[in-house]
Amino acid sequence: MRPLGIVLGVIMVLMGAVWTFQGLGYLEGSPMTDQSIWAVIGPILAGFGLALVIVSARRRE
Repeated sequence: MRPLGIVLGVIMVLMGAVWTFQGLGYLEGSPMTDQSIWAVIGPILAGFGLALVIVSARRRE
């Protein structure tokens, strides 16, 4: 289960980064562009993803 947690965590970090940049208006072409809610949700998702990677990497089986 450790690789699955790491992969899901990395995906969450990447999605969080994309959502943050869309919310800040740096990535255009989406209804999420320049919507401040995504600039808040993105870092939260990235933080949870980073925590998942750390917990999965340190977990003993």
